[in-house]
Amino acid sequence: MRQPYGRAIASTVVYAHPSWYAAHGYAVLVQDVRGRGASEGSFAGFAQEAADGATSLAWLRQQSWCNGRVGSYGFSYQGLTQLLSDDPAQLPDVLAPAMTGLDECHHWAVDGGCHWWALGLGWGLQLAAQGARRRGDAAAWQALRSSLESGTFLHQGLELLRRHDPDGLALAWLLADPAEPSLWRRHTPPEPLWRRPMLLIGGWYDPHLRGVLDLWQRCRSAGGAPLLRIGAWTHLSWHGGIDRLQLAFFDHHLKGHGDADAAGLLEPSQLLQDQRSSGWLSRSPLQASGQCWGLRSGGLAAVDADEGELSAGVTEGRGGVVIVHDPWRPLPGRGGHLGLDAGPVQRGDLDARADVACFSTAPFRQATELLGQPVLTLIASADQPGFDLCVALSRLTPDGAVHQLSTGVARHLGDPCLHPLPRSVHLQPLLVSLESGDRLRLSIGLAAWPQIAVNPGSGAPPLSGSGPEHREITVQLELAGSRFCIEPMLRAN
Repeated sequence: MRQPYGRAIASTVVYAHPSWYAAHGYAVLVQDVRGRGASEGSFAGFAQEAADGATSLAWLRQQSWCNGRVGSYGFSYQGLTQLLSDDPAQLPDVLAPAMTGLDECHHWAVDGGCHWWALGLGWGLQLAAQGARRRGDAAAWQALRSSLESGTFLHQGLELLRRHDPDGLALAWLLADPAEPSLWRRHTPPEPLWRRPMLLIGGWYDPHLRGVLDLWQRCRSAGGAPLLRIGAWTHLSWHGGIDRLQLAFFDHHLKGHGDADAAGLLEPSQLLQDQRSSGWLSRSPLQASGQCWGLRSGGLAAVDADEGELSAGVTEGRGGVVIVHDPWRPLPGRGGHLGLDAGPVQRGDLDARADVACFSTAPFRQATELLGQPVLTLIASADQPGFDLCVALSRLTPDGAVHQLSTGVARHLGDPCLHPLPRSVHLQPLLVSLESGDRLRLSIGLAAWPQIAVNPGSGAPPLSGSGPEHREITVQLELAGSRFCIEPMLRAN
């Protein structure tokens, strides 16, 4: 494992300690990447990892305690380090990347044109604090730590990064225009890597899920046969972990044998966890349950949470609704895949706000599965040259609870905001089984603070929470022709 957070931690926030793997017959190496922990040099983020990864593998294979066969593991940053090498002859023999991706924009920093605000700042300030500790700057470390503990980093984070880590990856991402591809790096692993045995781990409530799905599709397109497991997990909570699975995977491919019972963990090749029942199902990201609904409202969907309708059929959208965003009290973002409180949450109180338009189905008459990526399409316009659409899909149970399942955001800037145009919001993929009597609710708001920065309404890129320059924004949703569909997470090549 090659990681930037201090090798003694060894990602034990989600994995078993390396000694557990050592007890099962493996030599385990956890390495501080260049410029982090006890490693010399300057830290340059992912840009350094292809060369350093190849050098590390070449060194590793020369050690007396290595038989030449190397497996790699790790999540997030240490997920991507496994995939990068500038020498096609120096690749891991087997890989287990978790919750990671190749595209620094769409897999690491941006969703729907919106920067990951709380997550991006929090990660950047963590790296900055570790850099301050490495330099022996206790005052900087304390200032950064205090901002995270108090929550002031949400408003002061950019300035803290400019002061304490001006050349850091997180600051560069937060200031880069998501619509300008030249500002973003998309990593390209050596072609032979795609055909190596690979175990890919994702989470329904993890912001890197689309990166994991992209890796799975790239492996299959190149002739590989990756294993895929997507759990009802957040980035830092895996509910029992995947160590038994990972050990069985390494035993099978590195030792050529393993415990017969454990080997059963490797079948079938794709398993996805139901977000409601927690059961594991054999499903493919290329599949989709395919349901579609139209949105209907007589204009009160933002006042009465039960007035708006989700009607079966793609051409039944009707009516319209007006939502007003008040920057003094922006709609909070809660849970989901972009929250500091990531995961499933209750949101009935949010739906009761008058700046959230809600649309609900009739109760389901029988158990129903939703599988795929929810996508909302409708016509929207604003009275200001900037607005966001922040959407949540929830399960309503007969007792009145509102269980949020998936969220998505889409940012619009400039004069086109003033015109009624088709707008789409892609929500986080999901797999959930609904019971008879359950209903679905689609909730549409205009903010998700602090998951994304608050849109100022001026056409300028959002770079903070609400401030005196933020404008009230009125958005008209035209529901004729609207549709909300469960589409495939990936398209077949």
